Amino acid sequence: MSAGASPELGFVHRFEPGSDAAQPVLLLLHGTGGDENDLLPLGRALEPGAALLSPRGKVLENGMLRFFRRVAEGVFDQQDLTRRSEELARFIEAAAKTYALGARKLFAVGFSNGANIAASLLLRSSELLAGAVLIRAMVPFVPDRLPVLTGKPILLLSGESDPIVPVSQPEQLAGLFKQAGADVALHWERAGHTLTQGDVAAAREWLRKVAG
Repeated sequence: MSAGASPELGFVHRFEPGSDAAQPVLLLLHGTGGDENDLLPLGRALEPGAALLSPRGKVLENGMLRFFRRVAEGVFDQQDLTRRSEELARFIEAAAKTYALGARKLFAVGFSNGANIAASLLLRSSELLAGAVLIRAMVPFVPDRLPVLTGKPILLLSGESDPIVPVSQPEQLAGLFKQAGADVALHWERAGHTLTQGDVAAAREWLRKVAG
């Protein structure tokens, strides 16, 4: 049974309870131009029995939904990023209570803009997420003090020919997470800024290793 899109908890979102309570809950965070339905097929492909929690970004950019504002391509509005990250953290906490998620592990699966706000959450509110799959992510910001991410599993899926995300960005982000103590894997696809079947296969295999 799937809970349809609704503005409850502060975000229009979808929730699918899943069929296997032993699986983690996947927090699906879409990219620019997506919505709360966009990554549901990816969530089902990664963990068929997992519960799926998929909010809709609130920021409009030229008619396209995003999770936070940017000043230009690759240049983020840091004040808005902070506010939107805190807002998303409150949504996660409220959804955990509303949907009785209890102590179930929550893994973020974010694409592009969604991956960037997931990375922001990890660098600000690390206790909310058990781990993350960050697809085509950039460095959202560099914190003055790194969080404690000891042993937290994080997978970065990056494109070797991505026209939006320079190679240095996922490498720098992986470095930040490693400095914070996270268990980081950086996987490169022969691809640009689009999700590939190779990404899906790598994420599925990785999740089965770390989320059990």
